[in-house]
Amino acid sequence: MSEPEPQEPVTVSVARKVLPGREAAYEEWIKGISAAASSFPGHLGLNVLRPSARTNHEYVLIYRFDTYEHGRAWEESEERARWLERLADITAGEARMKKVTGLEFWFDLPDVPAAAKAPQWKMALVLIAVVFVLVYPLQLTVGEWLSGGPFWVRVLAIVVLQVLLMTYLVMPRVTALLKGWLFKPAK
Repeated sequence: MSEPEPQEPVTVSVARKVLPGREAAYEEWIKGISAAASSFPGHLGLNVLRPSARTNHEYVLIYRFDTYEHGRAWEESEERARWLERLADITAGEARMKKVTGLEFWFDLPDVPAAAKAPQWKMALVLIAVVFVLVYPLQLTVGEWLSGGPFWVRVLAIVVLQVLLMTYLVMPRVTALLKGWLFKPAK
């Protein structure tokens, strides 16, 4: 991953093995750290994947912040450090962390294990197809509607609509639909 831009959104997944019989303590810990993180600026939420074959029998916590800087502020906070200290007798081994920023979040699924990553060529192929399928009709409708105005206004309107549609409507569905292919391990 390249050096993130400070204003890019960030999604972090943390996978941990919980010691047998300590699951209830870990569930309580999740409630506490979730409440603590939610009080930090830019916190967008937390998803919890409980142990299953899909998560390699680990708990996976996925949290999001609106900017890299807000996420970093949480990660470097004393409050988070205090919560992590409480895991000493609850979890086994080291946590595995995965962090994605910028456009990578379009390919981030809450039910995909932390170690899974779609190859860049697959992400590029999907993005090319999705961008074309969105831009072409937007150009025919919005572009035509704004054809009497300045060119930059037409381009800006199409870009804004395309990014909003991709982020909130199209990419979550396309990524979920193609997850078997996107995250298929290489042989």
